[in-house]
Order: sequence, then structure tokens, then C-alpha cells
Amino acid sequence: MTTVSDALRNGEREAATLTECLAVDTLHLLKRTFADLALTPEQIAALSAKSITARMASAGATLYAHRGLDAMPTLLAHPSDTVRSWAPYVLACAPELSLEDRIARVRVSADDPHFGVREWAWMALRPHLAQDLTRAIATLTPWTRDPSPNIRRFVTEATRPRGVWCKKIDALVREPQLALPLLDPLCSDPERYVQNSVANWLNDASKSQPAWVQSLCKRWRSENKSKSTEYICKRALRTLTPRA
Repeated sequence: MTTVSDALRNGEREAATLTECLAVDTLHLLKRTFADLALTPEQIAALSAKSITARMASAGATLYAHRGLDAMPTLLAHPSDTVRSWAPYVLACAPELSLEDRIARVRVSADDPHFGVREWAWMALRPHLAQDLTRAIATLTPWTRDPSPNIRRFVTEATRPRGVWCKKIDALVREPQLALPLLDPLCSDPERYVQNSVANWLNDASKSQPAWVQSLCKRWRSENKSKSTEYICKRALRTLTPRA
């Protein structure tokens, strides 16, 4: 009988929890998925790194080096969430892609049914977004009106000033107002999944620009009397004001 561990290791099923995601053997799964790859000792070492984020980035870099963007169809159609999560990292390694192309191509991963794939999607592209923030904001602004809450959430998770498991975006730490084209359209989003992300974005910003976050929440509350806006603002200010 195949165990859950074996099924995850061999890419035969999706991880059900974060713990399962972290336990996947990246090197074994890559070899099983692409058996013909001739890996160098350096690539093998990188794929065996202790850090899960380092392993994911190494998988993307290795696949791009061996297959280029031709690897994408296999990755995106795979039953393993880990394998599908390598796709954004392949995109991140492709110098021939413009920022707009990367964002357009990552959409399928950003809207993946699995929570883990959606997280890796924004983490993989975040450095590119931070390098050209003006273009990134302009390109992502239409996503704030997308019917999918997964796509709308990608906008704020990918641009959080500080974020989780990622480097901060210094420009947004200093000037969070630069992201208003992304934040304002989501101030009364109906989905809790998006609301939490917007609130966390603002809570990040409150650590360096508390007065700005308080002012923005005051404006949102005056312009939108919805429960959604109230929830976002209360959560955004949670480290600045006592809990009710």
C-alpha cells in the first residue's frame, strides 16, 4: 500500500498541509518528474538545501537551465502541487521575458486551486516586481478587478512592504502610498481571503508609516460603510490600537 509520504515523494498527490509541503524531497521529486536530466554536483547540492525557499528557487533554475520555458506545460499540468509550484520559478529565471510577460504567465499559478502553489507564485515573482515597482503596479492594477479572489489576493501578497518568507520592498516601506492604485480598489473586497491580505499589507506598512495607515483607514471608513472595510481597517490597525 502506498503511504501518504510515498505519494508526496513521488508526486502522485498534493500536500494537504504546510507540514506536508515542507517535507517533500525536492531532489527526488525532480528526478522522478524529469528522469532524463543530467544534474551537476552543484545543482544536486542546491536542490538538497535546508531552506525550502532555496530548494524551490533551485528547482526553477535547474529546470530553466535544462529545458527553458519548454518545461512549463509539464509543470502546470502535474498532479503534485510542488511540481506545479516550480513553474513560477522557471518564469523568474527567464531573462527573455519582460515584467509584463512574467505577470501574465504567472496568472495560472496565482489562480491554482492549491494554496501552496498560489503562495509560491507571488514569492517567485516578488523580486522582479520590486525591481520595477512602477511598472509592476501599473500591470497589476487591472488584477484588482478580476473575478477571482485568488488573483486579487496575489496583488497584495506580492507587494506587501515586508511580507512573509521574503525580503522587504524598501520603496513601499518608505512610501506605502505608491501602492494606492492596488489598495484602494480592494478596500471593501467581499472575500475574507482578500480582506486578510489587504489588512496584512497595511499592518506591514504601519510598522514604518503608522500615521499614513491610520489616515488611510479613516478615509476608507468614511467612504465605505461596509462590514468588509471595517474588518480590513480593524485588522490593519491591530498592532496600533487596542483590540476591541
